[in-house]
Amino acid sequence: GLLDHVTVLIGIAYGGKAIAGVINQPYYNYEAGADAVLGRTIWGVLGIGAFGFQLTEAPAGKHIIITTRSHSSTLVNDCISALNPDSIIRVGGAGNKIIQLIEGKASAYVFASPGCKKWDTCAPEAILHAVGGKITDIHGNSFQYNKEVKHMNSAGVLATLRNYDYYASRIPNTVKQSLVP
Repeated sequence: GLLDHVTVLIGIAYGGKAIAGVINQPYYNYEAGADAVLGRTIWGVLGIGAFGFQLTEAPAGKHIIITTRSHSSTLVNDCISALNPDSIIRVGGAGNKIIQLIEGKASAYVFASPGCKKWDTCAPEAILHAVGGKITDIHGNSFQYNKEVKHMNSAGVLATLRNYDYYASRIPNTVKQSLVP
């Protein structure tokens, strides 16, 4: 259900880098019945680790791409096709997409479009980095979080728990040329 997609994000950046993050899912488990514990909090700190979930790798050899539910475009779809997906999951929420990566339900989060903001990526980035994953824009640039930077991640998002280089190497040049950092 869509209530699972709801996340509350708290990101902490220092020196322009995401260093700690909290993702709260207030409605997690809401379909599990009256006795289920509702909600959960996932958190991570660079150099310490991430907690509140079970770190799981996506199925080996499968390319499960997670992307936007609401902001689809030709560019978004061309980019996904170039990654040879075995399956595509379309969900809302940047925090939710990163959770799918760290729980092994998806192998790469790809968003070949502007629209994601710094406050969407800071907390998930810190958690993903704390468990050895990687998130960049579509060109491979790290996100910067100092107060001078623009809030829009105008060059899209590419994130993986593992095998980042496989996906990064398959982003078409036409997509890169369309998304200016």
